[in-house]
Amino acid sequence: MATAMMTSLPQFNGLRPTLSSSPSPVQSLQVAMPAMKRRGKGALGARCDFIGSPTNLIMITSTSLMLFAGRFGLAPSANRKATAGLKLETRDSGLQTGDPAGFTLADTLACGSVGHIIGVGVVLGLKNLGAL
Repeated sequence: MATAMMTSLPQFNGLRPTLSSSPSPVQSLQVAMPAMKRRGKGALGARCDFIGSPTNLIMITSTSLMLFAGRFGLAPSANRKATAGLKLETRDSGLQTGDPAGFTLADTLACGSVGHIIGVGVVLGLKNLGAL
């Protein structure tokens, strides 16, 4: 009985099935059953309409504006700290940079992150209002 069970199961060598001269019951079932259509996109469904969508434009705009503000001295950065009166003072942070304005990698990551946070807030707020 165990040998009959072993011969009816498909045999694999690595990831490829071992081909035998007689068709296995699994292969004959695949031929007999019609192909089923997928009903949903599932967890990994991709939408191709995202580029240029309102959500995408909001995220690009908020991140770009925050990077612009950090690069041109409108927001605090590693080389410009904010005082108690919210004035920006120039200081030497000791970080190496090739940018004439002193915009460092840490500034890029920080401003990009804050830009994304602002963008997500705008998108979620507009979705809550039903405007998006």
